[in-house]
Amino acid sequence: MSSSGSKWRNQLSRKAETWRDRLAQFDALPQRALLGLITGLLAGLVIIAFRLLIDIPLSWLLPEHTENFESLSRWLRLCLPMAGALLLGLLLFRADNRHQTAGIGHVLDRIHNHQGQLPAGNFLTQFFGGALCLFSGHSVGREGPAVHMGAASGSLLGQWLGLPNNSLRPLAACGVAAAIAACFNTPMAGVIFAMEVVLLEYTITGFLPVIIAAVAGTTLTHLVFGPDITFNPPQSPLRNYWELAFMVLAGLLIAVFAALYIRLHVWSCRVSQGKSLWLRFGLAGLVTGLLAMLAPQIMGVGYDTIEQAFSGELGLQLLWLILVAKLVATGIALGVGIPGGVVGPCLIMGACAGGIVGITVNEQLPLIASDSGFYVILGMGAMMGAVLNAPLSAMVAILELTNNPYLIFPGMLMVASACLTTRWLFRCDGLFQMVLRAQGKYREPALLQQVLSRAGVRSLMEKNLVQLNAEIHCDQLAAALHTHPIWLVTNEPLLLVSPADVQQYLEHQHAQGKTPEQINLLEIPARRLDMADIGAQANLFQAWELLNQRQVGALCVRNRQGVIAGIISREQLENFYRV
Repeated sequence: MSSSGSKWRNQLSRKAETWRDRLAQFDALPQRALLGLITGLLAGLVIIAFRLLIDIPLSWLLPEHTENFESLSRWLRLCLPMAGALLLGLLLFRADNRHQTAGIGHVLDRIHNHQGQLPAGNFLTQFFGGALCLFSGHSVGREGPAVHMGAASGSLLGQWLGLPNNSLRPLAACGVAAAIAACFNTPMAGVIFAMEVVLLEYTITGFLPVIIAAVAGTTLTHLVFGPDITFNPPQSPLRNYWELAFMVLAGLLIAVFAALYIRLHVWSCRVSQGKSLWLRFGLAGLVTGLLAMLAPQIMGVGYDTIEQAFSGELGLQLLWLILVAKLVATGIALGVGIPGGVVGPCLIMGACAGGIVGITVNEQLPLIASDSGFYVILGMGAMMGAVLNAPLSAMVAILELTNNPYLIFPGMLMVASACLTTRWLFRCDGLFQMVLRAQGKYREPALLQQVLSRAGVRSLMEKNLVQLNAEIHCDQLAAALHTHPIWLVTNEPLLLVSPADVQQYLEHQHAQGKTPEQINLLEIPARRLDMADIGAQANLFQAWELLNQRQVGALCVRNRQGVIAGIISREQLENFYRV
């Protein structure tokens, strides 16, 4: 029984290693598709749990619906965010500093600078900290936490399975797509966001698993929360082509507020670095509470405010107040490290800015102006695209959120106007790039990194090798060469020796009748390469960096048990990149 069990475990271990070897290839589409499905289901379950963790307590606290913070008294609106911030500080006070960061910026940092390895500690911070912030009425969204938790779901799954690092980034992207789809009910936007913002690349092997993950996440949330779209705006078309000029002007106005928000967020992040956790969170709670006393609409997710803007229930003065208060409260809260999201606040700020333009145009030119709700929708997409530097994601998200095909043509114009002005006139790149720069974590992904990160060292390593001692009997060496290895590996010191050179030396000695009994591979004339160890989970970019850092000619790939699994040389890597 014990023998059969050991045999079964060995077979399972060999199959697992074969699976990992296949996933190290850059074109392992069937395997990644299956893992994408599993990641999508896992991320969908996490997002469902996250939403329930927020909605159930809020349904007890707030009358009528879970976003009705306006029903609270002024003093409770002041105290609730402050209490939530202080409680969050208490929860994170004893946590490791490395596990206090959360959000989309953290995901981008881990994907591009740490090979997609997201820690479990930051996942827990985001899950419970994000829920606490939304429950206590902070001016943040749930999409940022969703992106983090989705990416972590895929990354942690891959780490638990011991997959090569080149598979972690695609799995994290699958989790992001599934989380966005599950949170917003927008599967297409989830896919585009994952490719446009997170991976920063478009490949077939990247797209298909992400699509499957988004479908899986959406299916689960449909089963729990229903298939209804998030918003129900008026379905009116563009009324007059003369309005396109106003669309451009609205994009310019939104670009002003997008740039202001980005600058405030980055400034808050830079100023708060190194400051006490209590001071940072206390400031965020105080600012949010004071502004919520004037404009309670800024509290929580705020989708009810967008619905009111659609229906024209909010006047010009109130729209201006919500816009400015939301910008300040969100910029400071997220900038100092509150674990919330920025996408939801962007939609609300864009809705207010679009509503301001829509109401103004309707007052001045009532005969040609479209419904003000039409401008509200376009403003949402323009603000999201300008702040995140993700115009395509914004357009697809708004299309799915509203189910309104009439906004595609004017929406493209307004989003392009806002994004172009934000980047060119105000010199603001995407929010996350600027935050990472302020933190000293931003690195522009080069072509070499993108290409080499798609494959693991398992895909290129040479397994045909013989491991032996540096000093060896001539008969043993001859027997080793008879197997026709590509490389000889000496144990102490760890070196790579060319078998062809050793064979040539032996033939030369034999021709002169001087065949020695013992041969020292460190002394004979042969090509030898210094080596460094690298784990079998590493990708080719990590191998390239290690080769240059250690200034060696080859790397010794070791599996999880520390056994040499193969050899990868500098020449192999250079040839792979040239191809």
